[in-house]
Amino acid sequence: MGSTVDREGSSTLTESFHWSERMIDRPTDLLPVDAALVGIQSDVRAHFGWALDADTSSAEALLATVEESFVEAWSRPRRAVSVANLRRRLVLRETEVAILGAAVEAEELLSVLERPALLVAADGAAGVFSTLPDSTAERAWSRLACIVSDGDGGDGTTAAVKRGIPVILHAHGDNVPEWGSLLELAASTSTPSPLVLTHQTPGEIPGMHNPGGFTDGDRAACFVRSLGVPVASITMLGTRSDAVGRWSGATDPENKLAKLQWMDKVLRTLDLEY
Repeated sequence: MGSTVDREGSSTLTESFHWSERMIDRPTDLLPVDAALVGIQSDVRAHFGWALDADTSSAEALLATVEESFVEAWSRPRRAVSVANLRRRLVLRETEVAILGAAVEAEELLSVLERPALLVAADGAAGVFSTLPDSTAERAWSRLACIVSDGDGGDGTTAAVKRGIPVILHAHGDNVPEWGSLLELAASTSTPSPLVLTHQTPGEIPGMHNPGGFTDGDRAACFVRSLGVPVASITMLGTRSDAVGRWSGATDPENKLAKLQWMDKVLRTLDLEY
């Protein structure tokens, strides 16, 4: 009673249930919209001389750590429901989705908050909320659907986790301490952040997803596209390939600029302007 049918055989009350059931049965359904995105990840490894085994080991360790935890919200079925809930919020309502990159400025955010847009933050980019007046910052937090993180986003990421914001948590070869610290922080809160786990290997890892992407910003774009958000509904804020953004985690600037060129390649593959 009280539900409305918005597609044949579907209602606003049943949509999440049907989707979550399908995701539980097929936990790797968050697929890249273009197979070339996974190929780019292999090109990145070759370019920087990184080993696939390291990416695989980190991913498997993250999966084991989460599934062996006592946090009920992190079980595999609940993680599938988290995907379903994000899809319902970001896709089924046909809203604008603004992805906040590491170079986002308060002025850009204020402009997008004037529209009925939802936000997805690339790791520490949520730190920009701290530069806003308190009431405006709270409005921004209420619009933040999730953060896409590999664990090194600093204060912005910490603030999001303390608020229980969903985290699309990524494993790669050299971030085991970072995702470990983030999980420890999340588990210590009264309401641990819902999790969706991602990896960057060409193989299938049940319980994890690889929608494509390399840096947090372009991985966020790959994630929302994989959910089903159309290109026309995505706005990229604070995304630059020529400068290291204020909200980037601790990084070597020269190395980071090289990584941002790969981000550019991913975003061009997605046909996203920034």
